[in-house]
Amino acid sequence: MIAHLAGELIAAGETWVVIDVGGVGYRVTVTRAAAEALRGTEGAVRLHTRMIVRDDDILLYGFLHPGELDLFGILITVAGIGPQTAMNILSRTSLEEFAAAVVNEDERALTRIPGIGQKSAKRLILELKEKMKGYAAAGRPPKAADAVSALISLGFPPAEAEDAVAAVLPGLPEPDVQSLIRAALARLREE
Repeated sequence: MIAHLAGELIAAGETWVVIDVGGVGYRVTVTRAAAEALRGTEGAVRLHTRMIVRDDDILLYGFLHPGELDLFGILITVAGIGPQTAMNILSRTSLEEFAAAVVNEDERALTRIPGIGQKSAKRLILELKEKMKGYAAAGRPPKAADAVSALISLGFPPAEAEDAVAAVLPGLPEPDVQSLIRAALARLREE
């Protein structure tokens, strides 16, 4: 398997690039954002890649960040989500936004992505909710993630715990986990 490519960018399309590595040009399917970012690059570029072998073709999918590669690998394990749909998801949303939509069971956010209908959104939520919790927490400070986990263990629904911690976080100058939990509990009692 080809894990990464490092070479000179030769050409770039809307969703693909060609990278010259030692005189061999590799055509790599990328997200729209990656193609746009690479288009203006001069000199050496590096992509994390996933090679998919089919009966009639060998395809390379490339990503600027390892987290995108990880999400791609997770997405293609879901029934009905192939590489093209996974690339479409990655082109339309960030890793953190996607993870938050799945963890919070936000079908509306998922169905806004072209190619994802209600059935696919439900399947993504069902199959990926546990796997996405770590990615959704990555966008928050670790103390906030710990506070959310504590509230969930106290029996609060994940979406309510997330909202409460997010609401009180800006108001606390130097929060620790305990102060976040206390403030979030007070907010949840008010509702």
